[in-house]
Amino acid sequence: MSLDLSQCSDGELAALAGTGRDDVYRELLARYKAPVFRLIRHHVGDADEAMDLSQETFVAAFAAIERYDGDRAFRTWISRIALNKCRDWARRRAVRSFFSRALPLGHAHDVAITAPAPDVEVGDRKELARVRSAISRLPHNLREVLILRGVEELSQPETAELLNVSEKTVETRLYRARTKLRILLDEK
Repeated sequence: MSLDLSQCSDGELAALAGTGRDDVYRELLARYKAPVFRLIRHHVGDADEAMDLSQETFVAAFAAIERYDGDRAFRTWISRIALNKCRDWARRRAVRSFFSRALPLGHAHDVAITAPAPDVEVGDRKELARVRSAISRLPHNLREVLILRGVEELSQPETAELLNVSEKTVETRLYRARTKLRILLDEK
């Protein structure tokens, strides 16, 4: 008789994962790959980078599966790992950006322009790009709350647990993020 993994709780799957069963890892991946990818994509804004970071997230999570606390939601646990991967990516990107700007002017033609041509973006895509740009200019603590609550539709308690802050802090940051986003969008 075979165990139906789709009927197991996340805690049961995490316990089974410790035995090294590949089918358990596949079940966890099937359950959480889409929300993790969406969270990361909204955070970094690039689908290819998001795919790479999603893979890094699951590799890190599966390597540390014995540290998962079955009393907490697995989605919260893996989302925290994903956010940490996004923060690491942003730090690496900032360093690369600094060094790419530090090139001598004679090498300026070697630096790729990352902004899309103005005539490429039209209609809804242009507005979406404008909103994404404004979101990316928010401080990271406001951006995280806005993405988790507004895009990923996590509840206030889930967001608070994921970010390790109080629910009141989530409420305050969300208010500030929306206010600042409104100002940023009105600038253009």
